Amino acid sequence: MSDERSAPLDDLIARPSPWLDGTGPKADLVVSTRVRLARNLRHVPFTHRARDEQLQGVIASVTNALHRAPSFASGLMLRMNEMSTVDRQVLVERHLVSHELGDGARPRGIFIAPGERLSLMINEEDHLRLQAMASGFQPAEAWAAADRGDDELGQSLDFAFSDEIGYLTSCPTNTGTGLRASVLIHLPALVLLQEIQKVLKSIMQVGLNVRGLYGEHSDVMGNLFQVSNQTTLGQSERESIESLERVARQVIDTEERARERLIRDARVQTEDKVWRAYGMLRYCRQISAQEVINLCSAVRLGVSLGIPGLCPLEIVNELLVLTQPAHLQRANGGELSLPERNVYRARLVRERLAAAEGAPPAPGTASTS
Repeated sequence: MSDERSAPLDDLIARPSPWLDGTGPKADLVVSTRVRLARNLRHVPFTHRARDEQLQGVIASVTNALHRAPSFASGLMLRMNEMSTVDRQVLVERHLVSHELGDGARPRGIFIAPGERLSLMINEEDHLRLQAMASGFQPAEAWAAADRGDDELGQSLDFAFSDEIGYLTSCPTNTGTGLRASVLIHLPALVLLQEIQKVLKSIMQVGLNVRGLYGEHSDVMGNLFQVSNQTTLGQSERESIESLERVARQVIDTEERARERLIRDARVQTEDKVWRAYGMLRYCRQISAQEVINLCSAVRLGVSLGIPGLCPLEIVNELLVLTQPAHLQRANGGELSLPERNVYRARLVRERLAAAEGAPPAPGTASTS
């Protein structure tokens, strides 16, 4: 995995994604905020109808436009068909590309601006999927970054647009603004108090959608829920952002009150759950990716409740990505079987937590392979 084709990724994955740094507003509840814009080029068939040579033309046109867009200066351009399966999966795990783009078929690419806060998928379901990411709860800020990048690209590209209905997209659910805004929110107290279904129902009743950690068709893991807008037609971008922000604040308030009740009525049981989870992570010898996500949920709750002695929030966030299969194999420098991944993952978790504590690794860490 150290050949020339994978070299451009080396610098990218040498450090965790900045949107995982836990520094944004309400970062103890909201892991990240994302705003995505779907765009297509006029006079070019949608991706699923276009010939490969037409998709190559889209990549060329977009590449030229990127050179003129200040928001994308000094970024990284990657072509999916020139990358290994593991490297493409790394991008999926970092939430930079979708599973569809990551399959490597047909002429497709991803452009990643410095810091991963802005990226552009090329020839996914639509010709362009512009994505802005931010740490914590920052819908307005993420929208501003996406809007600025969209305006810059629009100076050079002729987008498919109708005066009557707005931007034209391959899926009718994106037609209009082409905007999907979402927050990845952690709701463990509502789950523990068995109130989550009531909250999720209320979210969907006001026209928002709820998905899992990796978006559409993904399962909810680690009490992490992706809440996003559904309406893109007949509503402005700002209205969509404000609606998401308003509902998300209500959910945040509900979760915060649930956490207060947990501490008031079940402090010992809550702290026991947190410390058992931390102990398993700190001293495990083999562990699956899903176990890490679920245990990190309890530790993340403990960090947000101010329980002393735990690792920083940033470390909990990073483990959600760095312990995924492709990241592990990339760090290892070669493919790992499932049992080998579980052992390697456990070592990585122990070392990260030990480093965060400023303590030596647990006995046996150095000799584990």
